[in-house]
Amino acid sequence: MTRSKLSLATLPTPLWRHERLDALAGTEVWVKRDDLTASGAAGNKIRKLEYLAAEALDQSASVLVTCGGQQSNHARATALVAAELGLKSVLLLRTPDPRAPPPAVGNLLLDYLAGAEVRFITPAQYRERDALMAEVARELRERGERPYVIPEGGSNGLGSLGYVDCMAEVRAQLDAGLGGGPRAFDAVVHACGSGGTAAGTALGARAHGIAAVTHAVAVCDDRAYFETVVARITAETVALAPNLDPSARPCIHDAWKGPAYGLPSDDQTAFIVEVARNTGLLVDPVYTGKALFGLTRLEPKPKRVLFLHTGGIPGLLAQAEAFAPYLRNR
Repeated sequence: MTRSKLSLATLPTPLWRHERLDALAGTEVWVKRDDLTASGAAGNKIRKLEYLAAEALDQSASVLVTCGGQQSNHARATALVAAELGLKSVLLLRTPDPRAPPPAVGNLLLDYLAGAEVRFITPAQYRERDALMAEVARELRERGERPYVIPEGGSNGLGSLGYVDCMAEVRAQLDAGLGGGPRAFDAVVHACGSGGTAAGTALGARAHGIAAVTHAVAVCDDRAYFETVVARITAETVALAPNLDPSARPCIHDAWKGPAYGLPSDDQTAFIVEVARNTGLLVDPVYTGKALFGLTRLEPKPKRVLFLHTGGIPGLLAQAEAFAPYLRNR
């Protein structure tokens, strides 16, 4: 069955390499620059939203409902895509104390600029996010709206197709001689926060001969949790695209998630600064910084790696205070 899909991202994104990044990582690294998929909505989420928002329009939705942390890249991308399409958006964002809303910086500022209705919820409430979003959808329907609920991170079978497509895009680039092609990579490495990119990348890498193995670096929760989540999303994706191999799975790592979601270790923070100063590449402390740091620790080290830069720069800009001790002139 052909799925509806919008054209929201600026594609194909480049394959980028820097010799000093190779030196820092200890291997040959080609960066798939999905931080360049768009302007404000840039990052991996927009590839998922090309399918999810298309289904929303097919269902004549008037409002997109989704969730995330207070600096959620996915929520920000959803709000901006909704504005682009003439839809409303409602965002349920996790924060320690909803009675003391966080400052309007980074992704949250962009949420407000896009006109999103932001509702802050506690971490305890966030554990029941699916039920809460269903409740919001009922409330909106009673007000005459037509809500379309998007799960955390856009991570379901439909959204995951965006990263199956991404791997097809990489194959076309390799076949054109880009990225050191047409030979495949030894591995794909990327951050994992909700499982959809992990499922789609593993399925797409297998289908298009990109790499024999994909490594998903968890930024929260643990390997057992993500193995369960990715298995579910993989099954949903294969149900939509039966030509895909349901046995394709990422290797999930949970050793480099730092002290907590959104909080890097001191070593990870210093590494993010070192990457920027040596290469000009910006990676964020929530997702890509932890994943790239994980690549430097990966054993055995793949000889030739595709690293998915999934974006997150607005979240980086919200953490100026945390980076201040690392930014003195040296």
